[in-house]
Amino acid sequence: MSTRLHMKSFAAIALILALSLFAGNARAVMPDEVLADPVLEARARNLSQDLRCLVCQNQSIDDSSAPLAKDLRVIVRERLTAGDTDEQVIDYLVARYGNYVLLKPPFQGDTLFLWIGPAVFLIAAAGICALYFRARKRNEDEIAVPLTEGERQQLDEVVKDS
Repeated sequence: MSTRLHMKSFAAIALILALSLFAGNARAVMPDEVLADPVLEARARNLSQDLRCLVCQNQSIDDSSAPLAKDLRVIVRERLTAGDTDEQVIDYLVARYGNYVLLKPPFQGDTLFLWIGPAVFLIAAAGICALYFRARKRNEDEIAVPLTEGERQQLDEVVKDS
């Protein structure tokens, strides 16, 4: 009977995992934001996927339901409706909010740390690990040194006395 219970539990877990594979990203775009022109809406969606929500953790404005993300989506659509190119919309938002609004910031002086920071931290962590294991190996080597004859006699005396 317990095998049957385990099989049912396994089947339920497998079903949940399988269904989660088909679940797409939830889009936060509200119906009132959608443009009537499908070409402009597709451009807006494409741009929104490359723009960071300024209050969320690494989430695009297309995926975020934060009020500021909604405001940014509206700005993108207004600029596109006014006739701006994709580059002009991006330039407008970067001028207003800085490079932080881009999910993929350009490689330049003020974003240099964003690009090389992870590599610096990885190299530093590898160096710290190497120092740690070298010190640990040195301590193990010191511990593994056999007792001298004098130390052995002292140990025997202590053991006899106790």
